[in-house]
Amino acid sequence: MVRINMLSSAGMTKGHGVLSAFEEQTKLVSEGLGPNYTVVVNSWKKADILHFHTVNPNYLLRSWFTSAVKVGYVHFLPQTLEGSIRLPRPIQKLLYKYVLLFYKSMDKLIVVNPSFIPKLEECGIPAEKIEYIPNFVDDEQFYPMGEKERMDARRAFGLDTEKFMVLCAGQMQKRKGFLDFLETARRCPDMQFVWAGGFSFGKITDGYDEIRHAAEHLPVNVTLTGIVPREKMNSLYNAADVFFLPSFDELFPMTLLESMCCHKPILVRDLDLYPCILEGYYTAASDVDGFVRQLRALTDPAEHAAASARSAKGHQRYTKAAVLSYWKNCYASLLPQTQPVPQARGDFRL
Repeated sequence: MVRINMLSSAGMTKGHGVLSAFEEQTKLVSEGLGPNYTVVVNSWKKADILHFHTVNPNYLLRSWFTSAVKVGYVHFLPQTLEGSIRLPRPIQKLLYKYVLLFYKSMDKLIVVNPSFIPKLEECGIPAEKIEYIPNFVDDEQFYPMGEKERMDARRAFGLDTEKFMVLCAGQMQKRKGFLDFLETARRCPDMQFVWAGGFSFGKITDGYDEIRHAAEHLPVNVTLTGIVPREKMNSLYNAADVFFLPSFDELFPMTLLESMCCHKPILVRDLDLYPCILEGYYTAASDVDGFVRQLRALTDPAEHAAASARSAKGHQRYTKAAVLSYWKNCYASLLPQTQPVPQARGDFRL
């Protein structure tokens, strides 16, 4: 029996993708690995594999004094913390060094976007220690709703049932493009814009004062819901006509996977990381002018239907069976007494 211990403190704050990814991956392997595995969470008992989902200092110490195989999830690189949290420069530099020390202490690193592999190699981590396995969203929790349910969801959130609705979900950060979201809304007064999320990291959020001021002087067509419990997010995704993520930097946002599960057209900023994970399934623009043009185009029923179909097709790329198979193979390959399972067919592998 192989015992896997999932270690995470992501639940200390709500409304962020690391927590969603932890919950989805833990549920997936707990239910799917089979009778030869036992999956526990934050246990102090002996385990064969320690899977670290967050980079806590006590986890680093634990990694130094264990005979277990150590697996680390790479949800961010040190440089991607810029734009997310605001710290004094000396502390920020120490944090960067600490994160790299944590990653280098692992036997295996899992990245959710292949664009991170060369960046980790540049930091001195051998390529053979790094594996790409994408995030996953359970389509029993996120799925398309009928038109009546969609309108009922809008009413439940206090939203207009007639207007074209543009949704973003994420932390209110400069990195997430919150200010560009508001400017896009100002230029599209006939649409309603909804941002689900808040300041998950409080006053150390980068741009906190500027964003808080902007949130207090919103365009009239913008609604801020605050942090929405994940069990209610399916209704909110379905209520929307488009999911719009204007982030300046991302990995593999859980919100995009959730939107694709609901077959919602996706509009994102044109970033280098998206083609390798979402090629053909999304619409992109590089600035507010482009966002406005793309949203206007998506109000056309034919264009909206085509974009919805692309999103639904993207969801099929990241099926539960394929992602589970890669986790089985990954865990099995780490222990000499187990045999890797045959890899599932899928086109997201490098």
